[in-house]
Amino acid sequence: MSEAPHTPRIPSARRADVGRRIGVGLMYGLWKPRVLGAWRVPATGPVILAINHSHIFDGPVVMGVAPRPTHFLIKKEAFVGPLDPFLLACGQVKVDRSVADRTAITQALGILGNGGVLGIFPEGTRGEGDFASLRAGLSYFAVRTGAPIVPVAVLGSTERQGRLMKGLPPLRSRVDVVFGDPFEAGDGSGRRTRAVLDEATVRIRKQLTAHLENARRLTGRRVTLE
Repeated sequence: MSEAPHTPRIPSARRADVGRRIGVGLMYGLWKPRVLGAWRVPATGPVILAINHSHIFDGPVVMGVAPRPTHFLIKKEAFVGPLDPFLLACGQVKVDRSVADRTAITQALGILGNGGVLGIFPEGTRGEGDFASLRAGLSYFAVRTGAPIVPVAVLGSTERQGRLMKGLPPLRSRVDVVFGDPFEAGDGSGRRTRAVLDEATVRIRKQLTAHLENARRLTGRRVTLE
C-alpha cells in the first residue's frame, strides 16, 4: 500500500509577522527608510509584491517596511546554517530554482489562497534591478490566483563610506521604498494557457518598468547601491 503524498505546510501570517517585526527593528535601527505609497497595498486579501532585485538588502528592507506581513520566495541556497530555521520560523518559502519546485509552488498558492501577501523578485536573481529580465513565476501566480500585483522599487544610497558590508547602504543613510498602484496581470478571461501567461509577462514587465522609472523621478535616485 503506497503512502499518501506529503502535503506541504502553508506558512502562517503569524510567522511572517514575526519576520516583519524583526525587519522593522533592523531597518529603522540601522538605516533611515523612507516609505512612499504603502497605502496602495490592499489592506486585505491576496496580494503579490513584485520587487526589483539588485542586492541582498532588498528582501529584508521590504519585509521590514511593508504594511502587511509578507512571505518571500527565497532561493534554497540562502537557507544555510542558523538562517535555515530562522527564515522558516519567519514564514519564508524555500525555493529550489533548478527544478519546478512543487512544494514551494503549493506553499505560495496556499499563502495567496489564505489571503496573504507573497513577495517575489520577478528577475529570479540579483541583477541590474531594472526588471529587464522577468521569469514566468510571477505571471503564473498572478494569473492563476487573480491576486493583484503591487510593484515595489527599492532605491538606496550611492555613498560608499560607512558600510556594514558590500552590498549594503551606509549606516543611518536613507533608503527609499516606493510602492506602486496594484494591477491585474490577466486578460480577464480566466484562462491560464501558455499564450495568456506570455502576454501577462509582457504586461507585467511594462507595468514594473514604468513604476521603477516613476520611482526614480520621484526620489531622484538610481536603482543600484554603488
